Amino acid sequence: MTSDTTTAVAEPVEMTFSDFSLAEPIQRAVAQMGYRTPTPVQSAAIPVVMAGRDVMAAAQTGTGKTAGFALPILQRLLPLASSSPSPARHPVRALVLAPTRELADQIFVNFREYAQFTPLRVACVYGGVDIQPQIAQLRMGCEVLIATPGRLLDHVGQKNVNLSQVQIIVLDEADRMLDMGFMPDLQRIMMLLPPVRQSLMFSATFSEEIKKLGNTFLKMPQLIEVARRNATADNVTQQMFLVGRSDEKRAAVAHLVRTRDLKQAIVFSNTKIGCGRLARELKADGLNAEAIHGDKSQQDRQKTLDAFKAGEITVLVATDVAARGLDIAELPAVINYDLPYSPEDYVHRIGRTGRAGASGLALSLMVPGDERLLEQIEKLIGRKLSPEALEGLPVRSRVPSDHSTGSAETRQRSARSDRSEHSERPERPARRTQADRPESNYRPRAQLPGWSSDRFFYQPYEPSAAAVAAEAASASAAQGAATGPASRGVGARRGSRSVAALLGGKVPG
Repeated sequence: MTSDTTTAVAEPVEMTFSDFSLAEPIQRAVAQMGYRTPTPVQSAAIPVVMAGRDVMAAAQTGTGKTAGFALPILQRLLPLASSSPSPARHPVRALVLAPTRELADQIFVNFREYAQFTPLRVACVYGGVDIQPQIAQLRMGCEVLIATPGRLLDHVGQKNVNLSQVQIIVLDEADRMLDMGFMPDLQRIMMLLPPVRQSLMFSATFSEEIKKLGNTFLKMPQLIEVARRNATADNVTQQMFLVGRSDEKRAAVAHLVRTRDLKQAIVFSNTKIGCGRLARELKADGLNAEAIHGDKSQQDRQKTLDAFKAGEITVLVATDVAARGLDIAELPAVINYDLPYSPEDYVHRIGRTGRAGASGLALSLMVPGDERLLEQIEKLIGRKLSPEALEGLPVRSRVPSDHSTGSAETRQRSARSDRSEHSERPERPARRTQADRPESNYRPRAQLPGWSSDRFFYQPYEPSAAAVAAEAASASAAQGAATGPASRGVGARRGSRSVAALLGGKVPG
């Protein structure tokens, strides 16, 4: 492998899909889908992929990257297409790997639509669902296979699929695919592919480390960048709001949805627990909200996504499983309930709105202590996001503990802040009783942030009079039972018996 890389920066060129010399069945499918003018990444990538070169393409989300590699792949495979029903005539010739189930399914839908008038077969396999229907689909044969790495290796291990005839390999959302968690699976899959092949990498974000790592999979790749690296779309309005406490963020989300009259919105949370809790709280506030995260079954996730795409759900609360691969037409807004730990995830999150040239709104909430995360995001996207005060936020009558909401990092900061504020000295103090503490420094728990003002939750246990009387009666009854029966020879204590020496008794004599 060589790291020599040539760069092609796409220039705005007025052209149509007919200028790519695509086959008539593919052009007919493109026209039926309503495509007229290719996007910049499609204009730059399609001719290069059709020429058989390796490609590393970076473009903003929602700019049509899937068509940028799917259309030329179908064009290259079409001369090898067969009308025969025999599975042997339909070997896997193109493999597309995706990091999430949702993205894999989205790519599959696009490929199937582009190939609908050709004899080429398309299949998709991913985890979280029954493997048997996938086995039946693979045994029928397919020229294009879209897969997540783990489930693909499951099928390889069961000998349901043969990758020895793969001519084209695609890593979609390559920055996540090349994450350390995917590297062992990727390396195993690459070892199963023929050494002579075309390799493509597509993503919205490319760091220098990812580019160096990608060069190990590519041969003299052509780098295609249609915008400044890691840039966000200009048609997405980004706003950052500063909220005083973590427990106010839920009310802020409901406030933004209502005051901005958002018909639909995706709200991103960093944790699965926080995602489910937020959806329940928004539903209690009267919003039609549902959650989607990795702990839910694939059937539940797909059902929720279908309902959201159909407009039956107003607020979709999600972890970063929804940050990639969700293509929802004209989604008006995205709300970051938590700022992401990885700035690249911010780019992918807000890329769910403003797709296909439509305008979008990206609203983010931050609390004191999130400044470092904001700085990382600003550095990546190359623009300043000045936090604003959120006006008109309703005041809550009941304030829950700061430790019950917010991101894990925020909760840790809050815990450290509480300890430093109420401790006697920077080092951990020795345990002292309440009587030992100076009166001026002692604060009852009811006065500490996050503790209830109800004395029931912190006063010591005091048994009631009835409990004391019942305990005394029980003790009296037990004493009577021990002395009474002895005079009648019933239940009397048995006399001591001799115990053998081996068991610890005395030796006779």
